[in-house]
Amino acid sequence: MSKSKLSHTAPSPDPLALDNQFCFALYSASLAMTKSYKPHLDKIGLTYPQYLVMLVLWEQDDVLVKSIGERLFLDSGTLTPLLKRLEASSLIARTRDESDERQVRITLTREGRALKKKAQHIPREMLCASGQPQHALGSLRAQLSAIRNDLGREKD
Repeated sequence: MSKSKLSHTAPSPDPLALDNQFCFALYSASLAMTKSYKPHLDKIGLTYPQYLVMLVLWEQDDVLVKSIGERLFLDSGTLTPLLKRLEASSLIARTRDESDERQVRITLTREGRALKKKAQHIPREMLCASGQPQHALGSLRAQLSAIRNDLGREKD
């Protein structure tokens, strides 16, 4: 059955209907967004998660792995393989922190800093691809951040 035959024009009264699920709308939008990023990121040799790490480092270089993980909401088990691949691509360097050898510090290499220029066009192209005005996406981003923060709070 085609997608158009499966989609509903009016919401179902069933609270478990797929089209009524906020989580599914968010999940499927995330998949579509990541898919839209792929050709742009392929041109600069990054995956989407690697791009997110590079965005953090382009904002602030020379940071601890822990700081990157907090910024991206990723644990070290997820982040470490990403960082190893970025290091193998000569985009970052990983070194032990001088004041606490248990901590790993991440710095951009010359190639990593140069890659920022090649990525400059991506946000503009993604804005155009979304078909949405910038102010609407800014408002949606703020709402999603608030939802993420509310969901991430410890519930007693």
